[in-house]
Amino acid sequence: MAEPGAGAPALLAVAHGTRDPAGPAAVRALLDRVRAMRPGLRVAEAYGELSRPSLEEAAEGLRGGPVVVVPLLLARGYHALIDIPGRAGRLLPGAVTSRPLGPDALLASALAARLAEQDRTPPHRRDAVVLGAAGSADPAGAADVRAAARLLARRLGRPVPHGFVAAGGPPLDEVVAGLREGGARRVAVASYLLAPGRFHDRMRACGADSVAAPLGAHGAMARVVLRRYDEALLPLATPASAR
Repeated sequence: MAEPGAGAPALLAVAHGTRDPAGPAAVRALLDRVRAMRPGLRVAEAYGELSRPSLEEAAEGLRGGPVVVVPLLLARGYHALIDIPGRAGRLLPGAVTSRPLGPDALLASALAARLAEQDRTPPHRRDAVVLGAAGSADPAGAADVRAAARLLARRLGRPVPHGFVAAGGPPLDEVVAGLREGGARRVAVASYLLAPGRFHDRMRACGADSVAAPLGAHGAMARVVLRRYDEALLPLATPASAR
């Protein structure tokens, strides 16, 4: 683990971006928790598109020192694997980019906590729980969501199907409808999203009885951000002769 202090590489957290002001507010609250957990670590905020500061604007203030870029994304896909690493590499030579935040068992714990906050029904009395995600046209991203659903199922001790509200499939509203046709009377959706916005609005319109809040600034999210930072930092801390 990187030692706090001026010698540690900066952490540049890059979210996707949204026109909804609630999105950047959630990102800033999350990064405040990261700073509180790792005092002395320089943590910078950036967005791939739509919101500010842009990745390019944030990079201007980080030139001249080592940087670890952490995509605030929950699955693999174009932005996590190509767009953010490519842009960061051009702007900040020598910067390393971590893998996205999910899937991770810590996020399953955060999802379970968000479900409990939204729906006071005892877990054993919920007929069905669905993991709702934005979706991805990238097979790797879809695989990551399936893995996240399995981790949540393990955490809850029950089956957890998944559904998407944007790219790919299966569509979340169809998954919820199918569960009702199968006899489920009460369906809860765990929101596999970072922040509020149009995707969460679509989840709330999927026909479920309750839809949990996005993961946001949950403490487990902050721990995963630091976990990805530390994982990406390992090659920088390993002497070249030992690689």
